[in-house]
Amino acid sequence: MDKKIKSAQFIKGVVGKDIIFEDGLPEIAFIGRSNTGKSSVINSLVGRGNLAKISSYPGRTQQINLFLINNAFYFVDLPGYGYAKVPNEIKDKIREMINWYFFDSGYEQKIVVLIIDANAGPTKSDVEAILALDERKKNTIIVANKIDKLKKTEYDDQFKKIKELMGDHKIIPYSAKNKIGVEALLAEIFDGGIL
Repeated sequence: MDKKIKSAQFIKGVVGKDIIFEDGLPEIAFIGRSNTGKSSVINSLVGRGNLAKISSYPGRTQQINLFLINNAFYFVDLPGYGYAKVPNEIKDKIREMINWYFFDSGYEQKIVVLIIDANAGPTKSDVEAILALDERKKNTIIVANKIDKLKKTEYDDQFKKIKELMGDHKIIPYSAKNKIGVEALLAEIFDGGIL
């Protein structure tokens, strides 16, 4: 099968139960801490700089955004978690929305792409997220984004630390900025039983 994205369009943003989730199309969910580059990763996969809105203000995404890919499956862009500078009520709302989508909605994700900042390394929130996803037996891939910010001398030690903290998961070194890791992640998505 051709492992390319030929079409991508924003369908809608939702904040809870929606009929769109019941159309039977597979869902690839993207999750991560605020400011790890979730939107940039999605844009790098589809080869467009402006499909998922990028903001320099962390915590901007406060809904679940759905993008129809190849008219065959969805990229589901969830709000970022763990950002300290948004009001507590927004933080709580975002946490509840993420928990609902993954654990209470009954919706199935073919793959969960957990994006971490390779330079900063996994945070407590990232470790909590992977543990919760593992507990529910979600098929999770770790994308270590922003490797372009890592010094060559730090690379091996940093990835060793990431592997120790994130458990037995596929970890893809990634740079949305430099398009590193795009083909590896697309291969995982297409090989993950999408079609």
